Amino acid sequence: MKKQLFLLVFTMLSALVSSQNNRAKGKIIKNFGETFNVVNPEIKTDTSAELKVIFDVSSTSSANNIINKNIVTAARFLNMHANVGMKSSQLKVAVTIHGGAWKDVLSDEAYKKKFGVVNPNTQLIKELSNAGVDVIICGQTAMFRKMDRTVVMPEVKFALSAMTALLQYQNNGYKFIKF
Repeated sequence: MKKQLFLLVFTMLSALVSSQNNRAKGKIIKNFGETFNVVNPEIKTDTSAELKVIFDVSSTSSANNIINKNIVTAARFLNMHANVGMKSSQLKVAVTIHGGAWKDVLSDEAYKKKFGVVNPNTQLIKELSNAGVDVIICGQTAMFRKMDRTVVMPEVKFALSAMTALLQYQNNGYKFIKF
C-alpha cells in the first residue's frame, strides 16, 4: 500500500513538474502572460494572418495588491501567438478599461494614496504599451470616478467611452473579446 501511494504521489508530482516546464515565457511581453505549448492542435494557427483584437476589461482583482488577470490576457494573447511564429507586426491589440477595472490604470502615487499599496498593474501596462497595445480608459468611468490624466498612468489613453472605443476599433477590423 505504501509503495502504491508513493508511486501515485511521484506520478502526480512528475506531471506537475512536466506541465510547469511546458510553460513558455513571452517573446513580446517578457514578464507577464506565460503560455503553454499545445502539441499538434487540430485547429491550426494561421501564422500568416493579421490578428486584430480588442479586449474589454470591466472587472478587477478581489485584492488591491493582486494584478488584474484579465489585463494579463492581452499579454498572453501576444505571447502565445509570437511563440508559434507570428511577428509582433501581425498582432494588433487594444484593451478597454471600465467598470470595476478603473483602479487598475491609476498611477502608483494615486493608487497608493487610495489603496495603501502601489498599483500591481503598472509594469504590465507599461510593457503592453511598449509593445504597441492601446490601453484605453472609458472617459465616462473616469469622469464618474473623478479621474483625470494627472492620476492615470501616462501610457493610458482616454476615450469618450468604452462603448465608443469598442465600436470604433471593431469598425477598423478588431474582434471583440470580453473579460
